[in-house]
Amino acid sequence: MNIIIVGCGRVGSRLALLFSQDDHDVVVVDTDAASFAELGRSFEGRTVIGVGFDEETLKEAGIVECDVLAAVTDSDNSNIMIAEVARKLYEVPHVLARLYNPDRESAYLQLGLDYASGTTLVAEEMYAKIVAEHGGHVDTFGNYEILRFALSLDSSGAESIQVGELERDHEARIIAFERKDASLSSLPNADSTLYPGDVVLAAIHKDRISQFTVYMRG
Repeated sequence: MNIIIVGCGRVGSRLALLFSQDDHDVVVVDTDAASFAELGRSFEGRTVIGVGFDEETLKEAGIVECDVLAAVTDSDNSNIMIAEVARKLYEVPHVLARLYNPDRESAYLQLGLDYASGTTLVAEEMYAKIVAEHGGHVDTFGNYEILRFALSLDSSGAESIQVGELERDHEARIIAFERKDASLSSLPNADSTLYPGDVVLAAIHKDRISQFTVYMRG
């Protein structure tokens, strides 16, 4: 895969090394050339000095051929801007953003951004999401993926959907959900109703994920 990582702090450098060691083509972008020292001598990718949401910088990093972009600076605003440029201007297939301040989580969800939070485990969590090749990845149990995502019903045009319908048609189990304004969180049954924007935790058979993504915002 061709991977661009914007931000070369502790998280960005760790993530870059994980993919470099796995023989992927990695480009790291940062405004501070001194930050690239974090990569050490074992890093086999490229480095680019520049602002991560600047189009010329992204073109130099190879955004046109990019398969994955991870925005992992220490600024949520920058990460959101970088992710939106990558998604909307260059249609990068898989875009992830670091959530630095947990208070901004609702903004990330409303935009449909795939993200990872925390400091010590962010690189490993993003690595797992990219390897899984889809957004919302939380963990893997045998043939099932655990996903967390904001519900979208754009493909059907429906105003709501019942849990039982999702489970029956997609070999899935809806574990829990939370209303987007935090007015309701619940362990659902088959008759529970979900609405667009609800944050859903689900277990889905790996062979059904490609079909199920129409219900995942972003």
